[in-house]
Order: sequence, then C-alpha cells, then structure tokens
Amino acid sequence: MGFTIQRSFGVAALAATTLVLAACGSSAAEDTATADSGSGDTQTLVFASIPSEESQSLQQEYQLIAEVIEKETGNKVEFQNATDYAAVIEAQRAGKVQIAAYGPFSYVTAKDTGVETTPIASLVDAPDETPGYQSYAIVKSGSPIRSLADYRGKTICFVDPGSTSGYLYPSAGLEEAGIDPATDVTPVFAGGHDASVLAVMSGQCDAGFAYDSMVDQTMVSKGQIKPGDLDVLWKSETIAGSPVAISDSLSPELREQITSIFQTILNRPALVEKGYCTDEASCKLPENTDFGYVAVDDASFDGVRKVCEITQAEACKS
Repeated sequence: MGFTIQRSFGVAALAATTLVLAACGSSAAEDTATADSGSGDTQTLVFASIPSEESQSLQQEYQLIAEVIEKETGNKVEFQNATDYAAVIEAQRAGKVQIAAYGPFSYVTAKDTGVETTPIASLVDAPDETPGYQSYAIVKSGSPIRSLADYRGKTICFVDPGSTSGYLYPSAGLEEAGIDPATDVTPVFAGGHDASVLAVMSGQCDAGFAYDSMVDQTMVSKGQIKPGDLDVLWKSETIAGSPVAISDSLSPELREQITSIFQTILNRPALVEKGYCTDEASCKLPENTDFGYVAVDDASFDGVRKVCEITQAEACKS
C-alpha cells in the first residue's frame, strides 16, 4: 500500500496545511441542497471520516453503515475520506458534513472551537463495554530504542496533529519522559495509523505511535505485518472511544432518527434481526468490532480535555 508522509518542522507549519475534503466538490454541494427550507436537513447526508487506513479500505468499512442509514431514513448517504483530521472539523463547521467519524481529540477540538455537533455513539466489542482504546509507542523488533526516553534525537512517526492516540497522548507521554515532541525529536506526520506503522517497519521513522488494535489486530489480519514485527515500548492510559457526531443543524426529527440507528440498529445482533446481515460474522463494521455502536455523550470526552489541562501539551494549544 502506498502512502505519503509529511515531515513537520513545528506547529506553525501545521497551521498552514491546506484543508481539503473530497466530499466538498460541486456534486456533493449540489446534492446536499436542503430538502426542507425550514431545517438543515439535506437530500444527501455526507458522512466523513478522519483518516485511519487506505481510502478504499476505509470506505468499505463504512459501507454497511451507509446502507442502513439510507434505508432507515430515506436519505442518500455519501461517504467521503478526508485528507486530514482538520478537514473533517472544518467541513462540519462549514455545514458540508452532516455525520462525522472523529477521533476523541479531533471531536473535542471541533466541539470546543464552536463546531455545532453532538457525539452519539462509539464502537465496542461487547454491549456492556465502555468505549476505549490505547496509544502504543512502537519500534521495529530488535531496535536499540527501548523506551520513550530513547526517542530523543530520533525521527518519530506521529499520525496527525489532530489524532488522539497518534499525537495528543504520545505528546503527553513524551513530555512526561522529559522529551519535547516539537524540538527533541524530528516529527513526521504519516497521515494514518497504518501509515505510521509501515513507516516504522520500512525504516523511514526510527519509532512511532499508533492505536492498539491497528498494531495488534487490523494490520496483522490483513497480512501487512506479522506478530513479532514490532515491539511495543509504551501504552497510554485508556482513551475514550472515537465518536460518531452529527450536525446540530439537522432537524430534531432526523437527529433523533440517526441517533437511534447508531444506538439500537448498528450492532451485530440487531443487524441480523433486521435482515441487514445473514449472520453476525457477515456484518462488516469498522475496526472489525465484535459488537457495534453504543451511546456516548460529550462528557465522555472530558478525560481528553483533562489531559490537555494537566499537560498543557502543544497539541492542545495548536
């Protein structure tokens, strides 16, 4: 799989990154003309996701979700991949995205900078599970780098400035180890968690960060890496699960309908019961989750806000 990594020489350079979302082309804009002039409802619901894997793979991950939303609401759903995390935030701010799959930090950034959006659901592997995951610090097996303190002076792969497990928590971890993530390492932003892993594997980065299941499950199951290829040197505390958030500009009726779809239908047992899948094994949901979505609210992400408050991490300030 090909990918492009972006070397960064400081936070100021990141602010200049052009924000582009493929969904915001003329056809999408035309399709999302309001169907009801009295509300923000649209004929086409644009569903955008932060980058995580290669575009084709990510679109397939959300195909069943789009189909269910289309059938249940009667609205067309157009899934779009963003070029970076900030693109999703700015597209939803501009009203060009109605449903967004965020990371926890990118959601907090969106909400706390005035994007009118509400989190409704996160993925879990069991119905009684609290949504959450961890950030991993990774090196190629056999690397002389054995701790975060050894990252000093090295080329380090992060995911994106708006990534929770690919930048915020790693930045906090590095700072706790006495490493300034902006000046004590050469940061590289790979764009996706899988791209970060592959850059470490290829030697483009001396070490890096990615979220747990990408390292432990997803890339192994796809044959992109083998068990034992990577050493995990550090694990973050548990991070709130990545949310799906919907635009507050939609009518209360449509918001309630979409919320109900995620919280009551988009899980393996319900999808089988309603005939969307022949059996639970055939239900294709993001991250190969064993269950599906459960409800979350804004307070679920106060832990991310607390990390920013305590650490004053540069990622939070930018």
